[in-house]
Amino acid sequence: MSDVNEWNKTIIEEFRTNNGKVGGPFANMTLLLLHTTGAKSGLPRVNPLAYMADGDRYIVIASKAGAPTHPAWYHNLVANPEVQVEVGTEHFAARATVAVEPERTQLYAKVAAQYTGFADYQRKATRVIPVVILTRRP
Repeated sequence: MSDVNEWNKTIIEEFRTNNGKVGGPFANMTLLLLHTTGAKSGLPRVNPLAYMADGDRYIVIASKAGAPTHPAWYHNLVANPEVQVEVGTEHFAARATVAVEPERTQLYAKVAAQYTGFADYQRKATRVIPVVILTRRP
């Protein structure tokens, strides 16, 4: 298991133990757990992600800290947009859609205003960082 996977596992455990609250570098951030299905493997995956609420939608950024490639969870939800989301103690089904312009830029700016690290990631990135909208399913 990679260091990133081990780190994510620790965050997921802390999230679930503390009803959606996580300390350390994420103490002042809102986090959710995104459950996807592996695009190639078909296996279930869970990733902790910072989010911003936008009305009844949840906005997440596929930044991978400004890396030149998209994160694996992004490829998973593009292939399989029906996802599960954990926010606090709530767990629900959602549909993931990739925001298109001009909404992508507007949403990215809102998230970057709330969490300044995302502005740094965009400056560093050599790609357009996708914005994903998670909409609760009935």
